Amino acid sequence: MVERVPPPSAQPRSRLRVLLASGAAALALTAGSVVGVPLGAAPQQAQAADSGKSTLTVAVAQSVDSLSPFLAQKLMSTSVSRLMYDFLTNYDPKDNHAVPALATKWEPSADKLTWTYTIRSDSKWSDGQQATAEDAAWTFNKMMTDEGAAQANGNFVANFKKVTAPSPTQLVIELKEPQATMAALDVPIVPKHVWEKVGDFSKFNNDTKFPIVGNGPFILTDYKVDQYVKLKANKDFWRGKPKFDELVFKTYKDQDAAVAALRKGEVSFVAGSPALTPAQAASLKGEKNVKVNEGPGRRFFALATNPGAQTKDGKKFGNGNKALLDQKVRQALFLSIDRKTIIDKVFQGHAVEGQGYIPPRFSTYFWQPSAEQSLAYDPAKAAKLLDEAGYPLKGDQRVGKDGKPLDLRILCHATDPNDKAIGKYLQEWWGKLGIGLKVDCRDDVSVPWYAGEYDLAFDGWSVNPDPDFVLGIHTCGALPAKAKDSATTDNFICDKTYDELYKKQLAEYDPAKRAELVKQMQSWMYDSGYMNIIAYPNAVEAYRTDQIKSIKTMPEAAGNIYGQDGYWSWWSAVPAGSSSSDSSGGSGSTGVVVGIIVAVVVLAAGGLFIAKRRRTTADDRE
Repeated sequence: MVERVPPPSAQPRSRLRVLLASGAAALALTAGSVVGVPLGAAPQQAQAADSGKSTLTVAVAQSVDSLSPFLAQKLMSTSVSRLMYDFLTNYDPKDNHAVPALATKWEPSADKLTWTYTIRSDSKWSDGQQATAEDAAWTFNKMMTDEGAAQANGNFVANFKKVTAPSPTQLVIELKEPQATMAALDVPIVPKHVWEKVGDFSKFNNDTKFPIVGNGPFILTDYKVDQYVKLKANKDFWRGKPKFDELVFKTYKDQDAAVAALRKGEVSFVAGSPALTPAQAASLKGEKNVKVNEGPGRRFFALATNPGAQTKDGKKFGNGNKALLDQKVRQALFLSIDRKTIIDKVFQGHAVEGQGYIPPRFSTYFWQPSAEQSLAYDPAKAAKLLDEAGYPLKGDQRVGKDGKPLDLRILCHATDPNDKAIGKYLQEWWGKLGIGLKVDCRDDVSVPWYAGEYDLAFDGWSVNPDPDFVLGIHTCGALPAKAKDSATTDNFICDKTYDELYKKQLAEYDPAKRAELVKQMQSWMYDSGYMNIIAYPNAVEAYRTDQIKSIKTMPEAAGNIYGQDGYWSWWSAVPAGSSSSDSSGGSGSTGVVVGIIVAVVVLAAGGLFIAKRRRTTADDRE
């Protein structure tokens, strides 16, 4: 609200992926039909035919929080950053292992405190200048020395001691302590000669001059708040030019409108918010020229409790219910949630029952509680814990020692049907325990969330192949410097035991040992009751086969198309009718307009960029 790339985010030390990723966007939607410039299918098709260009149109409903890779934290925005700028490494779409990107290889010293990266010599910025190690060194050094430049991804450089570029093709990073994420630094590298002219990084949104200079597979050529983001294929991209000449992200009001557009052939791809509803997916199955894609998702759907909002120096703020400071109360709430009913009735089977913090898609880090540890549905045990915590049942209400009834609030995303549906179940289940619950649904939940003015909240993050980011958002270092400030913290969690485990996993290079530490962190999180994972929703998407000839999923065997840990889907997409079938570069020349819908939750942002992360969706960060 996670991903920081995402995640590839997120969403902790100064990096917010949500998260969350994947990895964010400022296209806020308002009430009405389709918001923005009328990029209708018929006019576009005519234009494409006249110009001989192929255009892939992506309809989105999530706002862009910033086009600056130093500030972007929403999934939509971080996805755009991945298209605009290259990273040192990328994730292989087959099995998520690190593969070359701007860096062709990376080697640690014997003590693993110095890492040397070989920077490729065939990457150019879109203004013609060579991309070099100096650009990477400048990017990291700016994040290390400027708090404004560290807002989105500062956690990656918090342990850096020194970064230099001895030559145009050599980057050297010296560490204070070992760091296991050195082949998974999800940081967009920017051109020094452009960005060194920027003044205040905390306010610069990279939206004043087009085209924006980059070296990724696409070049951002135009942007209008609440209307569209336009990109063109980078013919000089070292991996090969994308087959579509133009990529357009366009705003839609809601998911039903997007699905209707898919049926009409006005668009070619719909992903949902963040997935198609069961009814929508069912209605599309069997539709001519439409394929429904479903794979294990990279995100989780959770309940978060307010542990007591605080700043880094320990100053308390907000008005979270003090009853939730008691672990027994938190666990009682989770013991009275029937996850199977939620999977069956709300997700209708298009999700896996939640357990640990990392989705089962990432098997190396996936964790499950033991039978004794499990907070399985047990209302009787929940009632007993509430009695022990000092909240006996008087009549039909739980009452504390102060004589006040135990009434709670939960923040709900107004545009997310899952939040609303699950909220009704919680009112019923907790009501039977004698707990009152107000489901507070808002278009923009960021204001009360950052102010600590909530008791519980529906939460969710996209998780990256390397889980460092979504783990880091719960460290003490992620807390805000001042009350109500935006920060990388997801939920104000701060605990010495958790922090110690976090430091250990970050410094552990042995994969098996590190995985064990990550599982210990998940076990601690589970027992604490601060976060409870309800489900791992599947990625449910659909696209028109008469407009998209082929497009790469991640993982390739059975994965998602939208919100990947990389740019593979949009870079690999081949227009229907194209003679090319591989994804190694080249350009489609069919003049086909392809619409890709990613209908996510939206926020009416008044047409202005915002510098802080907004929790407008359960999948804020990659």
